[in-house]
Amino acid sequence: MTDAERVRDLQHKLYRKAKQEKNFRFYVLYDKVSLPHLLREAYKRCRVNGGCPGIDGISYADIEQDGQENFLSEIKAELESKTYRPQAVLRIEIPKANGKKRPLGIPTIKDRVIQMAVKLVIEPIFEADFEECSHGFRPRRSADRAVREIKQNLIEGKCDVYDADLSEYFDTIPHTELLTLIAKRISDNDILHLIKMWLKAPVNKDGNYTGGKHNKVGTPQGGVISPLLANIYLHLLDKAVNRPDGQFHTHGIRIVRYADDFVLMAGKIPEKSIGYMKAMFNRMKLKLNEEKSTFINAYEEAFDFLGHTFRYDWDLHGRHCKYWNVEPSTKAQKKIRMKISEYLKENGHKAPEKLAQELNRILRGWINYYSVPGVTYPNKAKRKLRQYLVMKLTRYYKRKSQRKSKLHKQGAFRVLVKTFGLIDPSKYTPKLTPVNA
Repeated sequence: MTDAERVRDLQHKLYRKAKQEKNFRFYVLYDKVSLPHLLREAYKRCRVNGGCPGIDGISYADIEQDGQENFLSEIKAELESKTYRPQAVLRIEIPKANGKKRPLGIPTIKDRVIQMAVKLVIEPIFEADFEECSHGFRPRRSADRAVREIKQNLIEGKCDVYDADLSEYFDTIPHTELLTLIAKRISDNDILHLIKMWLKAPVNKDGNYTGGKHNKVGTPQGGVISPLLANIYLHLLDKAVNRPDGQFHTHGIRIVRYADDFVLMAGKIPEKSIGYMKAMFNRMKLKLNEEKSTFINAYEEAFDFLGHTFRYDWDLHGRHCKYWNVEPSTKAQKKIRMKISEYLKENGHKAPEKLAQELNRILRGWINYYSVPGVTYPNKAKRKLRQYLVMKLTRYYKRKSQRKSKLHKQGAFRVLVKTFGLIDPSKYTPKLTPVNA
């Protein structure tokens, strides 16, 4: 068996046990984390994800120059002797489209690998408990399922929508309450100690340290295990909405959640249900962003979720009826144009075949994301993207030299498509994975 197959076999056993016994607490897990094949698989997954070095400056290239097996052997020894201590998290800020910045925490590669190893062991246990309405950062789930579910709810008449926004969710998760929830399923103190150390790891920003052992809230965005911890905590919300005898279910309210982004949907959402949710968040020590959280009547007003715009539109093919149109949002279209523009600015002297190849990676990922069979209608956005490419590539080759380049005279976009394999967004049809795959 390969390392991946052995890890999957372990995960299936843990999942089945957790599914069959809802109140079972797993008490012998720590020894699994240091298994050589599990550490190798953890390193492999971290390597695929890439990422810059942490605060120690050690990159994957450095590790592989010294020997991957030596690196993993050192980790195994530290785990078995229980001398492992995480290093500080490197804080960087990523610019957002609205001009603000998103804080991102970068652990060292060693910490990432150990976090991944723990995640591989404990994730199937919590997966057995998670609700179907949760789609973000979970195995075999993705944004397209959330989009599909929202459209189905709209078709069923659940068009009263509460579009919710949590303020700085990852930075405000309370440690004590989170660890209490984890301990309901895991009683292995060594695993709990590892998670607690990661939560308490100091943060280094521009040489200044904050947090540490006195920190009581937050899990860094960028940590391998952080999305799982975030899902564990918001699972409380999913359960509350889906409880058969609960406030939400009584009024036919459904939730569709992707990490900390979620919408509530029903034929009519009573104010008291929102009040109940706000009171619940207060008990959870979370804060709802009142300015960004809004009620929407989807029959009358479009709304955005996960980069898609949901709108009740007139059919333009002469059938004189309305349908639920789902297309890339204005913000998402602006973002892909900015990404293409930045790429062309930074790559002024690329060979045409290389330029086409690298642009294709950008285009293919965007088109694939917004193409959900039978659900979304991205063709209008794809045509606009084609027009933008024609314009940008014409300008790109016009300024390559004082004389107009050969590609500019011939029509850059047309030549790149015909000769060098550039994707024409208006004609590209992605190979899509079946819904139930």
